[in-house]
Amino acid sequence: MFITFEGIENCGKSTQSKLLYEWLLDNGYSVILTREPGGTPSAEEIRDFLLKNREEHFPPFSEVCLYIAARGFHVKNLIKPELSKGNVVICDRFSDSTIAYQGYGRGLPIDLIKRMDEQAREGIKPDITFLIDIPVEESFKRLKEKEKDRIESESVEFHEKVRNGFLAIAKEEPERVKVIDGIKPIEEIFKEILTVVMEKLQCP
Repeated sequence: MFITFEGIENCGKSTQSKLLYEWLLDNGYSVILTREPGGTPSAEEIRDFLLKNREEHFPPFSEVCLYIAARGFHVKNLIKPELSKGNVVICDRFSDSTIAYQGYGRGLPIDLIKRMDEQAREGIKPDITFLIDIPVEESFKRLKEKEKDRIESESVEFHEKVRNGFLAIAKEEPERVKVIDGIKPIEEIFKEILTVVMEKLQCP
């Protein structure tokens, strides 16, 4: 099973993906936890380049090409091999983030992004995606205490577009994308996620 977690910055998806990974591991499942951009040595190098603050303008098309390139390394060298072994793969961000950030956020053609992404994914698609949804104001409130990377440093308007993008994706694919209220307590969110995952795992 391939499970992904999505959402705007500091929504809590990394916390929830780690909780799910630890629960499945403790209960005897073969599971790996990974992230995007990143997950393999080459993809992590691309991540560092993408997130570094820089004075030079970062063209949106160059940005999406790098995200897609990182995904290609990730799918080919980690995600696909693990799924072929029958393992559960949990990924903190995947294709939906590229559509939300570079499509809805940057304004690049979504059809173009989907065609590029399709090549990088090599036919794999998440079985379940959890969209941890919070207001942008809450995201910025949580960001106050930390040093921001290049994406986190974007404007409120940009992050509003990204959030709306995620919600549009969820509306298009309600069977796959489960929207979770990220304002709820961590334990309550996790119970909701675990219920969905266990139902899927027990299906023949």
